[in-house]
Amino acid sequence: MKLWVGLGNPGAKYAGNRHNIGFMALDRIAADHGFAPWRSKFQGELAEGLLAGGKVLLLKPMTFMNLSGQSVAEAVRFHKLALTDITVFHDEIDLAPGRLRVKTGGGHAGHNGLRSIHAHLGEGYHRVRLGVGHPGHKDAVAHYVLHDFARADRDWLDPLLQGISEGAPALATGDAARFQNAVALRLAPPRPERSAASPAPAPGPAAAPAPEPAPVRSPLQRLADRFRGAS
Repeated sequence: MKLWVGLGNPGAKYAGNRHNIGFMALDRIAADHGFAPWRSKFQGELAEGLLAGGKVLLLKPMTFMNLSGQSVAEAVRFHKLALTDITVFHDEIDLAPGRLRVKTGGGHAGHNGLRSIHAHLGEGYHRVRLGVGHPGHKDAVAHYVLHDFARADRDWLDPLLQGISEGAPALATGDAARFQNAVALRLAPPRPERSAASPAPAPGPAAAPAPEPAPVRSPLQRLADRFRGAS
């Protein structure tokens, strides 16, 4: 059994925030893969389903971001899960918008949701880091992540969430590379190649031939020409 945690804040006020991209990722997976309806459990919202033949629990803590570890720890204790069974989806300001990285262990880099999980469980769980970009100054980070994505962000946000959903079965089997490739293909699909049977472009009008240069005459020939003209 796997436990996938999406980090965010509860309530309509925060639903479109950059900080809630973890919730968005789990919502897309649950909808696309036929998970059971969300229900209240472990101080959060829980949905159960199958990915690649294995059971996966999706958990959205409703404790607010700074206390996410309370909800996650309760689910882990109840199901007697190892840290390697846990994957946390969260916003990452140190990645450009639309970039995604899978990581295991390491520090929380100041992310309050990860900080709380670290405090309750330690750091040896998996993370899916979802790039939302940086506001440019550390003092602006709180304001930035607690505001909604801009309208223009939909150009990369929708393909990112679709790629996460399509790659979810691979992630469930531990194939992080295949999961990341599914996301990359959605964000930058390959250009279609021209079929060998496609007609070649019609040729344009033929260019007029360039005039031949006049022959170069030697000084002796030019002197003879002068005498012939004088006669």
